[in-house]
Amino acid sequence: MPARAVRRTHRVERDIAAPHDDIAMRLARFATDALIEEAHVTPKPALVDRRGSGAHRDLSVAVMERSAYSLEPTFAALARASRGKRPSAALRTDLAAIGRAGETVMMRATQGSNAHRGAIWIIGLLVAGATIYGELAQGRPRFADAICCIGAQIACFPDHGAPLIESNGARVRERYGVGGARREAQEGFPHILHAGLPALHAARRCGIAENAARIDALLAIMTTLDDTCLLHRAGPPALAAAKDGAREILTLGGSSTLSGRAAFDRLEARLLALNASPGGAADLLAATLFIDRLAPPSANGGSQTWSI
Repeated sequence: MPARAVRRTHRVERDIAAPHDDIAMRLARFATDALIEEAHVTPKPALVDRRGSGAHRDLSVAVMERSAYSLEPTFAALARASRGKRPSAALRTDLAAIGRAGETVMMRATQGSNAHRGAIWIIGLLVAGATIYGELAQGRPRFADAICCIGAQIACFPDHGAPLIESNGARVRERYGVGGARREAQEGFPHILHAGLPALHAARRCGIAENAARIDALLAIMTTLDDTCLLHRAGPPALAAAKDGAREILTLGGSSTLSGRAAFDRLEARLLALNASPGGAADLLAATLFIDRLAPPSANGGSQTWSI
């Protein structure tokens, strides 16, 4: 590795290990909690949950928890790097370097299993967006839209430090012509704003228990997401099965109904037979829970002000 790159890597590692201000630490804790809460949602179709590993033989709830805890300093470093900044190519480069260093820490914690690579990108951008938005507009409404918009602005700048090795996600995007997590971010996280959060809030208003509400939010995301994890593992048949199955469950009243649960079991059996799981949707559920944690809807149906 060139000396310049070594110096940059060491600087990033120092940033991750450094003490952080209270707001950065709180955002990092919210991000970590969101990852852990997503892992605990049960049942999820062919995904890691409290029942077992789903289609992921190298993962478990315990491994997902270790991964999440290992990333807390990374999320704090991302928040700290965003303080006093505006979306720019320089900020994009700095955040990407911190994220890649955090990915190395995560892989070490999981002994080589990719538990949260996609979530580092998605939630990391939202942590940066929340930091910048908090400085610009504390207390103003429509915080979720604003945070996602700022994250999207950052994502639209090129990552000049990206490794030359092509990732699984990049190969899937090229082969199937889908956008993946990159486009999701660049377009302002539409599956968080227009699927995950609305489904979560609607289920709560109907009195559905929190765990089932989160399952329904995951299913709402799955109905339209071109999930690159599904495509990577089993191609278009898995993606079609996931979208159609999720839509059927919701049409039958959601995961908390008897008919919805029967449809859920059929969907899961189909995905397990294909050895595929909606990992991209799971990352977006975690991101949905992160945004929801920042300022959940108030009891009277309005939106609370931004608060950390």
